[in-house]
Formats: sequence, structure tokens, C-alpha cells
Amino acid sequence: MSAAAADRPDSAQDSAPEGVSDIAPVPSPCIDVCRMNPDTGWCDGCLRTIDEIASWSSFGETQKRAIWDAIEVRHAQLVAQSKASP
Repeated sequence: MSAAAADRPDSAQDSAPEGVSDIAPVPSPCIDVCRMNPDTGWCDGCLRTIDEIASWSSFGETQKRAIWDAIEVRHAQLVAQSKASP
């Protein structure tokens, strides 16, 4: 057992694989610009859908990382569109 694992309470030792507790939780992408874009269906601030926003707190870390991946793709799409427009 590592020193970090030895410092955790017994319940944490039993429930998380070694090293997992050292990883920070996935942060919310919200930047307090909460306005849904009717053309894209995404929030203008965080680029999430209304369902992603509403369910964020109930999602697991894997789901949250997948949403961050989708946000990166959406951002790239918006950048490409803005470069293509005069």
C-alpha cells in the first residue's frame, strides 16, 4: 500500500483504486455566460447542450470527460465556420 493510500480513511481505501483519489474531479465548463443558441442548440458560453447542462451534476467522471471532448470538437467547428464566413 502506498503512503497516500495509508493516509486515506478505510472506506476510501476500499472504494477507490490506488491513485484515483489523487486525480482532481472534472471541472464544470460553465463560464457564467448562460445563453442557449437556437442555431446550434449549445450554450454560447460553455458549448454544452441543455441536456448536458441539466445532467452535469449526476454524470460520472467518464461522462464529464466525454462532454469536454465534445466541447473541443464543437469549438473547432465554430472556429472553422467563422474562418469560412466573410
